[in-house]
Amino acid sequence: MTFLLNIMLMIAATAQSIETPKYLLIQKFEKFEIRDYGTVITAKTMVNSDFRTSTYTGFRRVANFIFGGNDQEEKIAMTAPVITQMKSSQSHIVHFVMPSKYSLESLPNPNLKNVEIEKEELGIIAAMRFGGWATEKRSNRYIETFLKQLQEKNIDIVGDIRVAQYNGPTTIPPFRKNEILIPVDYK
Repeated sequence: MTFLLNIMLMIAATAQSIETPKYLLIQKFEKFEIRDYGTVITAKTMVNSDFRTSTYTGFRRVANFIFGGNDQEEKIAMTAPVITQMKSSQSHIVHFVMPSKYSLESLPNPNLKNVEIEKEELGIIAAMRFGGWATEKRSNRYIETFLKQLQEKNIDIVGDIRVAQYNGPTTIPPFRKNEILIPVDYK
């Protein structure tokens, strides 16, 4: 039991050391929250492929940028989550939110032409958490449930659905944290 507890504490400490985007909690429902993320700076890339391929390809492109693949060869701290924006079944945008210490002017330029840095208005987001692996099939099952919950509350969707994955690939399913993020019109 002590061994398992030590592993859980190590995982929790690792997760806490990675910066996540700040938000203002607007309202908490039984199974989801409404948050205001405001404006963030992201590094992003579009990949025209299925969800899994897009997520892996997009991750590698943007990771190349933060691991020194930029005009200053600067290493930028990893943040969480990795966000996959679902444009269509064959087109996705993978985003990393940049650490809060950076501005657009202080970030280096990516070496890869298909990675862009920009200020992004995330704004008001409905967020629902789920665990395990964020496969396309599992994510779509949660999205379907979430969309019904938003409809029941008369909350209008105003943007593309996103899947946010907070953990690295070595985190085992019981300890994984994912979220469905949906831009909404909420007053």
